[in-house]
Amino acid sequence: MLKLTDDGAKITLQNQAPAADNGMFWFGTALLVGAVAVAMAMSLLPERLAIGALALLIVGSFVFNKKRQQQKQALSKNISSGVLWVRSGELVHDHQGKRQHITLIASDNVTLMGEQLQITDVDGSCKCQISGFESVQEAKAAQAILQGQTFGKRHVNIKMNDNPPPS
Repeated sequence: MLKLTDDGAKITLQNQAPAADNGMFWFGTALLVGAVAVAMAMSLLPERLAIGALALLIVGSFVFNKKRQQQKQALSKNISSGVLWVRSGELVHDHQGKRQHITLIASDNVTLMGEQLQITDVDGSCKCQISGFESVQEAKAAQAILQGQTFGKRHVNIKMNDNPPPS
């Protein structure tokens, strides 16, 4: 749903938020079980084996944190639900109380791909991909606002109901 404001627009996206990754959950669970196993190994096994088990746990924790950070970065680039506050050269994504500010610079490119907007930097790498618009017109309006165009009352379509209200 698109609502024009004094300095841009408020757009409510319709898609559902992406589901959490079960692979990361199970990897974290395996690390927890591994930590318990290492604690037991430190008391039962010889020192060399216990130190080896602890080293494996440390490496596993490092890999887990690295993958989790990559997943967070990937999810922050894909916007498909929540509320967008679109202004000229700026985008604020509000989803479940968390706000993400995205500022566009002059060299950034905003392209429309079907009902999706993609914001890329001068190198061509994706800064943000937005889906979940109600229609192509909403996506076009968001693109126009981000590129600096303003909308007034002359741009608003008014739909009339053919049936008069009952008396």
